[in-house]
Amino acid sequence: MTPLPLSVSVITRNEAANLGRCLDSVAGLAAETVVMDSGSTDGTRDIAVARGARWVHQDWLGYRDQKQAALLLCTQPWVLALDADEEVSPEMRQEIIDFFKSHTEAHDGASFPRKVWFLGRWITHGDWYPDRKLRLVRRSAAKWGGSPEHDKLEVPGAVMVCRGDLHHFSFPSMARYVEKINIFADEYLKRQLAGGKTWSLAETLFRPAWRFVRAYILRRGFMDGFPGLWIAWSTAYQTFVRHSRLYEHSHRGAPPGTEKGPVPAEHRGTGGGAP
Repeated sequence: MTPLPLSVSVITRNEAANLGRCLDSVAGLAAETVVMDSGSTDGTRDIAVARGARWVHQDWLGYRDQKQAALLLCTQPWVLALDADEEVSPEMRQEIIDFFKSHTEAHDGASFPRKVWFLGRWITHGDWYPDRKLRLVRRSAAKWGGSPEHDKLEVPGAVMVCRGDLHHFSFPSMARYVEKINIFADEYLKRQLAGGKTWSLAETLFRPAWRFVRAYILRRGFMDGFPGLWIAWSTAYQTFVRHSRLYEHSHRGAPPGTEKGPVPAEHRGTGGGAP
């Protein structure tokens, strides 16, 4: 097929395990592929260049601003913004082709449900699905907004709601999810402090409970078996950590006996460990 008037935009850092799958899913679809990298050392560049992508280095600006910088480098009238750990499904690819046949005049973008592969299965219920994302946008109208850790594309005009899934391979293990809990909690604390928020026990207890009930019961996370239970429980715990951080920030203090300055070296103990 003739490539569409479309740029594919991807940001990377050490994504050799994912990038090939991502770019192969859009092979031949777009007139241009832009990969903006922030310092890969694992062969990511070779994978991108081998597939004809335009490679650009940019020191890390944060998720939102890095994606905005990549968007500004695109030259085609339309942009498909992907993460390196995502893949365009055959159904989504066909909907993109159909979109260019008859819908570009009336819309500034198209959104797609994002489906996560986790613990050996596709997650199709709960808080993780459908995680609808605006990813196909008219370049001249689009910008990246949202918070630093929860970025999102924005356009002023109409958005077509599509059905083809955007596949997401974000959590190859439970450990990967757990790693991100503190990252998101740190960013959330920054926003709370900037907004002058005060800690609330009621909110710290209620919000995690609500997230579990919503994900596991109201949104039928139980239909995804044990992975659905794990996601709902872990999401509740992540919420508890985020809302606890403001308490920690306001109640931190020096350990007893350290307020008077450092203890001389000859008086320091070993903390119970071996010398």
